[in-house]
Amino acid sequence: MTFITMIKRAFIVSIVASLSACSSTDVGQYRDNAPVFTLEEFFDGHLTAHGVLKNRGGEVTRHFNASIDASWDDEGVGRLVERFEFDDGEIQHRTWTLTPEGDGRYSGTAEDVIGTGTLQVAGNALRLDYVLEIDYRGRKLSLNVEDWMWRIDENTVLNESTLRKWGFRVGSIQLAIVRQGQP
Repeated sequence: MTFITMIKRAFIVSIVASLSACSSTDVGQYRDNAPVFTLEEFFDGHLTAHGVLKNRGGEVTRHFNASIDASWDDEGVGRLVERFEFDDGEIQHRTWTLTPEGDGRYSGTAEDVIGTGTLQVAGNALRLDYVLEIDYRGRKLSLNVEDWMWRIDENTVLNESTLRKWGFRVGSIQLAIVRQGQP
């Protein structure tokens, strides 16, 4: 084996190791944590969300408030109707349809989501992966989104979303979701 071949192999191994280090935590590690995050219980009725959008350098570029109206039908399919109001006056709407797949797994669709997102719940945690299509500087842009939510107490969930393009982190969203006047 030549020196150049050894260097090439070492480079490939370091790239693979680096990419593996970027892989996400498994939601299953939270299975024993409380309070248990039951989607049908928490996402039921009216909720509010309050958060910030950060660029890839971690600088807050926008903040928002949102309202969420959540319900579940007789087949166990959930519907989350979201309305976001940003500090610059922009209004965005998204309606999620969450379909149970068994074993704490759900599929999720929305009008600005490409394909179907995958959602898994364990203990007090939830992970949702999907591709979001956004308008950016007058053109459509597809971002890979990795959403993590942790139920903190009966009425509060913290959410952290990582936004990626071509595998590179391009931004993040942090928000708190709060249940309002639940029955």
